[in-house]
Amino acid sequence: MDEWFKEIERGRELPERALRELLDSGFVVIPGPVAGERLSRLAEAYDSAVASATPPDLSVGSQTTRVHDFVNRGVEFDDLYIYRPVLEACCRVIGRPFKLSALLGRTLRPHSQAQPLHVDYKADAEGWPMVGFIFMVDDFRIDNGATRFVRGSHEWTTIPSEIMEDTTSKHEREVVACGTAGSIILFNGSVWHGHAANRSDTPRRSIQGYFIRRDDESGFNWNGRILPRTRARLSPLAEYLLAV
Repeated sequence: MDEWFKEIERGRELPERALRELLDSGFVVIPGPVAGERLSRLAEAYDSAVASATPPDLSVGSQTTRVHDFVNRGVEFDDLYIYRPVLEACCRVIGRPFKLSALLGRTLRPHSQAQPLHVDYKADAEGWPMVGFIFMVDDFRIDNGATRFVRGSHEWTTIPSEIMEDTTSKHEREVVACGTAGSIILFNGSVWHGHAANRSDTPRRSIQGYFIRRDDESGFNWNGRILPRTRARLSPLAEYLLAV
């Protein structure tokens, strides 16, 4: 076990109640590391990053716009993937040294339909388990497409498409994870989830990150992507999490 993992594991910044909810339900909403004026600056930086993004990092789908690699898109996003409560959750769920696989922005456009329920990581997949987080750039509300989770489904042996006729429909154990801007959703990668319909007239923005086992293959080769200006500001903890 490496020293950084042991140091993070000793932390107590993630409340026990929140940890228990994550372990039992597969997800939990907690306060995030950015608030107030810093949150306003982060939202502005988010819009600028999305506006300036180009393929292949930019992906415009039928309902969402995704921009990859928020590690390199500004100092405003640095605190998201080194946030100690998130890292402590990784220690408990992954249970071994881990690293950041991806960090991306995602905008759900107005009047979008509900996303099918799915899992990000099957419980029997090679490299399992995975921990994800969603940082709320905007409030997550029932009417604007907040993420819905099926409580306890991370412990099931099936995935939605195997047993549901319509994976966009509401599940009897479904909970919509609402919260104010600046909050974070922590979730087990095997929990059933998907965004609800955005029935509002405004987009709903978020930043999502994924942590995986350190011996698994990352979604991004950070060593090959880190810009000099980014590398110059990386803390030792950030270097460890990016494996650079």
